Amino acid sequence: MTRVLVIDDEPQIVRALSINLRARGYTIDTARDAVTGLHTAGQEPPDIVVLDLGLPDMDGTEVIRGLRGWTNVPIIVLSGRAGSADKVSALDAGADDYVTKPFGIDELLARIRAITRRAQPADDGPLVTLGSHTVDLAARSVTGGDTEVRLTPTEWELLDHLLRHPGKLISQQALLRDVWGPQAQTHTNYLRQYMARLRRKLEADPAHPRHLITEPGMGYRYRP
Repeated sequence: MTRVLVIDDEPQIVRALSINLRARGYTIDTARDAVTGLHTAGQEPPDIVVLDLGLPDMDGTEVIRGLRGWTNVPIIVLSGRAGSADKVSALDAGADDYVTKPFGIDELLARIRAITRRAQPADDGPLVTLGSHTVDLAARSVTGGDTEVRLTPTEWELLDHLLRHPGKLISQQALLRDVWGPQAQTHTNYLRQYMARLRRKLEADPAHPRHLITEPGMGYRYRP
């Protein structure tokens, strides 16, 4: 049974999440502040953490860093902060997804289900299906039918990073740092250009991509 730890100081939200998640078979632990949340995570390791950023005793990004010091548990940020800087900060600290308050419970449950699926141990090899293409991450080859798709080394690095984190929202700064280096973290035009090139090569309809998704003001994700 999947254990969800909800760290949020708003009683109505905690109650709504507890009722809806328990009704769907999840085990729920709750905490109203950061210290209690971190202690609970250590005592009863969760499978997923749903975390508010505006906690009374500590900023939520510090909680993310604290958790990331010892666990890779998926973290969904649930916050009233809609600014892109807050989103990027949370993602760079190690969050896996970001949902802005007010939110629809169905949307959050869908995010939790998606993260639960991704957290299951993978038993397949380095082959990834992207639409009509097959990507061999080990051999660094892409084929569509009998045709090989040629990618530049930089296109490969970007695609590889996205495909190895299916469904996860990756911030622009993280991609720039990991693909181009720390000196390129303000060069968001690099990402726009290379994502456009990957979509032209790999998406059936590059103008309406189904797999290489932009989250405006936040980053990118690969949608299986």
